[in-house]
Amino acid sequence: MISYTLSKYRLVALIVALSISGFSTFANTSESHEEEKKGFDAKEVLLGHVKDAHDWHLFSLGETHVTLPLPVIIYNKDKGISSFSSSAFHHGHESHEGYRLVNKHYREEKGLEEAKYPDEKIIAVDANNNPTGEEIYDFSITKNITSMIIAAILLIWMMMSVAKAYTTRGSKKAPKGLQSLMEPVIIFIRDEVVKPNIPGLSAERYTPFILTIFFFILINNLLGLLPGSANVTGNIAVTFALALISFIATMISANRHFWSHIFNPPVPGWVKPILVPVEIIGIFTKPVSLMIRLFANILAGHIIILSIISLVFIFGSLNKGAGYGFLPITVLFNIVMMMLELLVAFIQAFIFANLTAVFIGQGMEMPHHDHHDDGHKAH
Repeated sequence: MISYTLSKYRLVALIVALSISGFSTFANTSESHEEEKKGFDAKEVLLGHVKDAHDWHLFSLGETHVTLPLPVIIYNKDKGISSFSSSAFHHGHESHEGYRLVNKHYREEKGLEEAKYPDEKIIAVDANNNPTGEEIYDFSITKNITSMIIAAILLIWMMMSVAKAYTTRGSKKAPKGLQSLMEPVIIFIRDEVVKPNIPGLSAERYTPFILTIFFFILINNLLGLLPGSANVTGNIAVTFALALISFIATMISANRHFWSHIFNPPVPGWVKPILVPVEIIGIFTKPVSLMIRLFANILAGHIIILSIISLVFIFGSLNKGAGYGFLPITVLFNIVMMMLELLVAFIQAFIFANLTAVFIGQGMEMPHHDHHDDGHKAH
């Protein structure tokens, strides 16, 4: 009981520390925006924290901004492949090797449309820094990609450590350390997610795949809660890729009965022309629902947390006393939201993995033979 209480207090202390450190990082970034723009633009600051970037802003100490430059890799049909550090752009204030990183200042200077030239887009420019309209392909290692690489390394390390523990200690001894933490989750996913949804021996074959999806999403969800981290699963391009992988796995596992049910459903003939298009559309709406659900839930959580923090600066711009007075309320609300986001991180990883197993199992479903017909005929 005492250890449980201590663990509970440690969790609350960790959340408070993360909330305060996240507030500090947000505050320093916001102050730099205030200096440049002479005012607090909540929209720009919020979007700046949740969108992808070609460099990784870790934290700020007063006027010093600690940023990790990332590799820029661009392919141009005329110039070929160009590779250099994102620091060469000086946060979008300079061009390099005929390329420019678009930001709000550059758009306003050149009178460009935001829809065509969004922030963090790399474009080809001439000697006067005017867009040339050349078609280029950006293969840069952005903040989200770097975060996913870190998550993949953590996932491989965790699984290799657990596998090594089983190899050295055997399966009959009580688990220790990381093994004791991972084993219940692995067994739960295998017995409560994969086996009930994927029939027969295929369950064992697809268990590593479902486990990989679950832990990869979970690790990225948890990393996204750290101050200065990347918003990976809150990026629709990432969730699209995950949903596409789930869709491909479902299509590969689909059998003849699945396709016959799609194109020749067991309904009266006059209903089939209506039901067949609905069934075909349903094939594509399932991965779309996976993509939007994960993206919307994670992004919404980040936006709410950042919006609560931004209220301090909104009130502070009206009156400094009101800003400081709202600070305790902000910390309290952030503690509640961080606890909720921890729960959402696990729930969304579970839902994505569970529905992927369900969709794969539906593709493998065998026809159900009605054994009551013979009995009725005999009677």
